[in-house]
Amino acid sequence: MMEQILDAAEHLFSQHGLYGVTLKDVAQRVGVHHTLLNYYFTDKKKLFDAVIGRRAEVTIKKRMAALDRYDAETQGRPTLEGALRAFLDTDLDLYSQGGENWKNYGVLGAQVSNTSYGAELMDLHFDPVVLRLIDILKKALPGCAEEDIFWGYHFVTGALMLTLARTGRINRLSGGLCDSDDFEAVKARMAAFMAAGFTAICKPQAQTAP
Repeated sequence: MMEQILDAAEHLFSQHGLYGVTLKDVAQRVGVHHTLLNYYFTDKKKLFDAVIGRRAEVTIKKRMAALDRYDAETQGRPTLEGALRAFLDTDLDLYSQGGENWKNYGVLGAQVSNTSYGAELMDLHFDPVVLRLIDILKKALPGCAEEDIFWGYHFVTGALMLTLARTGRINRLSGGLCDSDDFEAVKARMAAFMAAGFTAICKPQAQTAP
């Protein structure tokens, strides 16, 4: 029952946002009385937090393992594209292979990442895995100004969120050449594109005077 509630809430939140959904809406989609939801969740925000946290735990664990494995395999000499693939491809596989519920979660994540309450949840759940990626990127870009690495990550996550939103705009712009549901096409291009971007913006770190 809990999984049914979270799946229903995830779908509705991805379509209408936090403020466009009530506990009664979720109960109606599940087919139960709203008092059952009140038993599990004292308010809508707690339900929303549970929806975000459920899959965040899965993707964080997988990406952290991929980053640790890549870092160990490269013995402290990672490449930009390799690090980005460990971070991005692992996540994109979940959304491409995990079914409609994972795609709903991707849309929801893209939506809330651009809000103040969503940013707080991103900080809470995703900071450790992002900082692990940053640590490896620093090894791949020795001497690069640290702010450029953080700006680079900022641009990476923006592109990832737009991809997960699956708005269909690229379908219309390209006249059908591209499909916003085609995560495999994104996976084949994104890490290489972003690696080139890091290289382009990276400036030597300022030297401290002796």
